Amino acid sequence: MSGPGGAGEKGSAGGKGSAGGKGSTPRVRPVVGGRSPARERALHLLYEASMTDRDGPSVLAGQVVAADRYAEELVEGVHEHAGEIDSLITELAPSGWTLQRMATLDRTILRLSIYELSHRADVPTGVVLSEAVDLAETYGTDGSPRFVNGLLAEAARRLRPAD
Repeated sequence: MSGPGGAGEKGSAGGKGSAGGKGSTPRVRPVVGGRSPARERALHLLYEASMTDRDGPSVLAGQVVAADRYAEELVEGVHEHAGEIDSLITELAPSGWTLQRMATLDRTILRLSIYELSHRADVPTGVVLSEAVDLAETYGTDGSPRFVNGLLAEAARRLRPAD
């Protein structure tokens, strides 16, 4: 069994695509798990991107431990559709609430979840909302779960009216 995070031996990439040579950064196997851990990892990566003024793909590229494929898809999808996602958040936000006024973490959870609602039909609406509220409860302020839930419920009504 591997050590914590399932990374395997130090510097090992499972033999495939291993970066060799002096000064190169080894790429190790991704941390494995289901979509919930992948969503959480994507949240961390997107939050890092926001806090360091970088884009998601740049943050992904700098990771020594590879993100789960689903986490990568989420980060890349949020980056690719940022304009449409932010427009919807702005439209649905309570009066007087700009993107800049929102807590960075809440805004990041909203971006991630709205990407899933609008571009990942394979993820049930209830799962998107529940996971977003769980992330807000874990990492946000006392008011984050209610704020995230309210805005995402309206986003879900617009993006997935049949659900």
